Amino acid sequence: MSFEKLLRPESVAVVGASTQPGKVGYEILNNVISDGFTGPVYPINPGAAEILGKKCYKSLTDVPGPVDLAVVVIKRGLVIPTLKEMGEKGTKAAIVITAGFGETGEEGKKLQAEMIEVVKKYGITMVGPNCLGLLNPWHKLNASFGGTAGVPGGIALISQSGALLTSVQDIAAQEKLGWSVLASIGNKATLDEVNFLEGLKNDKNTKVIAAYLENITHGRDFIREAETVSKEKPIVILKAGRTSSGAKAASSHTGSLAGADSAYMAAFDRVGVIRADSIEQLFDISMAFSYMPLPAGDRVAVVTNAGGPGIMMSDALEMLGLKVAALDKATEDKLLATLPAAGSAHNPVDVLGDATSDMYGKAMDIIIESPSVDSMIVVLTPQKMTDEDNVALKIVELSKKYNKPIFACFMGAGSIVKGVGILRDNKIPQYGVPERAAKAMLEMVKYSNYRKRAARVIKTFDVDKKKVAGIIAQYRADGMNEIGEVDAKEIMRAYKFNVPGGKLASTAKEAGQFTDELGYPVVMKISSPDILHKSDSGGVKVGLANRAEVENAFEKMMVTVKERVPGADIKGVLLEKMIGSKDDREVIVGMNKDPQFGPMIMFGLGGIFVEVLKDVCFGLAPLTEEEAMKMIQSTKAYKLLTGARGSKPNDIGAIVENLQRISQLVTDFEEIAEIDINPLKVGAEGAGATLLDARIILTK
Repeated sequence: MSFEKLLRPESVAVVGASTQPGKVGYEILNNVISDGFTGPVYPINPGAAEILGKKCYKSLTDVPGPVDLAVVVIKRGLVIPTLKEMGEKGTKAAIVITAGFGETGEEGKKLQAEMIEVVKKYGITMVGPNCLGLLNPWHKLNASFGGTAGVPGGIALISQSGALLTSVQDIAAQEKLGWSVLASIGNKATLDEVNFLEGLKNDKNTKVIAAYLENITHGRDFIREAETVSKEKPIVILKAGRTSSGAKAASSHTGSLAGADSAYMAAFDRVGVIRADSIEQLFDISMAFSYMPLPAGDRVAVVTNAGGPGIMMSDALEMLGLKVAALDKATEDKLLATLPAAGSAHNPVDVLGDATSDMYGKAMDIIIESPSVDSMIVVLTPQKMTDEDNVALKIVELSKKYNKPIFACFMGAGSIVKGVGILRDNKIPQYGVPERAAKAMLEMVKYSNYRKRAARVIKTFDVDKKKVAGIIAQYRADGMNEIGEVDAKEIMRAYKFNVPGGKLASTAKEAGQFTDELGYPVVMKISSPDILHKSDSGGVKVGLANRAEVENAFEKMMVTVKERVPGADIKGVLLEKMIGSKDDREVIVGMNKDPQFGPMIMFGLGGIFVEVLKDVCFGLAPLTEEEAMKMIQSTKAYKLLTGARGSKPNDIGAIVENLQRISQLVTDFEEIAEIDINPLKVGAEGAGATLLDARIILTK
């Protein structure tokens, strides 16, 4: 790929340049010229002599010099011949604006597949088709039919929606936000978000990579590349399609709870990608990273000229998990000597409503210098005595003096316009309300922590892979994809899960004999590959205390299950001795294989309530010990497990190990599509965890 020719071409041709204003071919050519591109510009139009003062050529081959980049805006049927012509000409970068390919139907998909072959053959770096174009303000390149490229800046924006890109340009112009690259990637026929991450990784003008995406085409490639890039530059993504449209039908608890969005969340968390929930957040977070250094920690100081807004900011910070910095005594003493008697030297620091810009400046200088402060947010409300403009200038001065992030939160409208303009002109992040400032600061802190994170270490357990391979091979040979509880537990035993002993009985008499050997009380469960939810079908009996109860329960269970699940293939019943105590907790551990990102490990509250409460989280395999612990801590169940309301804490270490073991299992065997361990009974601290039920589904 030649990203250099795409982002910084020395010459540009517009294939399909039009003589008519308002036509896409005219507007693209006009943008290339009017935004100040300094290299040769070649309009390609066989029916015109010149357009916008530039000599026209009938085809690319007629252009006398080299063409680094061709912007293609012609009829669909002419696009592939033009790409071949580019290949013969030696043009190495293309932006195909033309629509009607993979997004339109079978014929369009076939043409797009042919397009990909041509591009690969000639080694052309191509954006599109069906896109708005690409802009590089640093290179004075506007190869799009959107607005002006705007001012150069540190944010690269990749968008799967061209229309969204034009809206973003308009907002950015008002906010005075600068870009390094703006790219509409359209159908992503050859260049997708992964390629742009790779291409922008070493771009010296790009400080943060932002993106609007509707999907990620190559999930595992994305994880690999994003993990590399995130170590150097923050990645902020607004991902559309979070709701039911992204969910998929599945046959297990884990599968039904795992939607497309769960996979994206797990993937982003793994590689340090920051997720924005709105366009506003995408701007807010990207701006913070583009303008400010990373904070050393999570201690935030607030300085304000109004008590209420200062409290609101403190609330917003603490509700997100940041710390309202506890100022050290030396800092408070300096503030007490500076502030008026009615002011507050405690964080949030209140300089009062009649504070001059000098008072603001002195207080801010003392605060940001403090070793107990990692970052500062300056809140200002426009009161009659407030000199907004000079306060803004003081913030600008301090931002140059200290290597700590400083945000502004000037709250108001008309009376703060000039002050806000000063902040924007000098690259100070300005947020109109406390919640926006707090969210941007949170993401900076989280990313800073991600950068400090130790290298991932995947623990490998001693297991019996050969036994598992044999069981899976037998199911494959029999043409079966669902592994029932008995064989699923054998697989789990092979991976050293703690599984109670049990026996399969096919008659009431056998059941009685087996339970006499196991000892009482016992649990009886129906064994059938056609029955997932055993309780719903009447296929579970617990606390059976003697042989008579066992034999009676067997007979009743056979009748009930056959009535509720007609035609089910019933193998018999699984009998196990009851275990556990009143201090045990039931959790669920599982795996669902996402088509883009691969195996996702699930953890949550178990038993019959898993799909009711849905207190679950997901992490991508393979898991480290730290990642497994983080999964557990992210659920509401964590408080129960640590000992809520006087109860004994449970063995969280055992859950962590079980999560790692299932992670190893599904990494070792790609044939496994879904796993349910429900419930995993977790004993008191140090007592371990026992797998009571399991089911495995193989890929088809």
